[in-house]
Amino acid sequence: MSAGLLIIRLIVSLTFAGHGTQKLFGWFGGYGLKGTGGWLESVGMKPGVLMALLAGLGELVGGLLFALGVWLPVAAALLGVTMLVAIIAVHGKNGYWVTQNGFEYNLVLIAVALGVALIGPGAYALHLI
Repeated sequence: MSAGLLIIRLIVSLTFAGHGTQKLFGWFGGYGLKGTGGWLESVGMKPGVLMALLAGLGELVGGLLFALGVWLPVAAALLGVTMLVAIIAVHGKNGYWVTQNGFEYNLVLIAVALGVALIGPGAYALHLI
């Protein structure tokens, strides 16, 4: 069971962290704070750069905590809130299915983050004193 949780935590969390670095630093083909902020303003989220900073930090910090298996409720909240905002601001109006840019994928990520937080990280996690 612990190996399965580790695989889920690592794949999901490192993907989130990668998205966070796209927003914050422009890594992995991202647009950085200014570019992401401009796009966020175009969909009505203002001030765009601040929203990009918050989203990027939520994904990066939440992703790293989730990968390490520490403070899982905090990690799940950061990741879940980021996805909930994405649903409300961008994907919700498009319906459920991701093929129509809907919120299907965002909801799956929320379920994974919440589910792992409720189950616990398993044996392969950083154990802080």
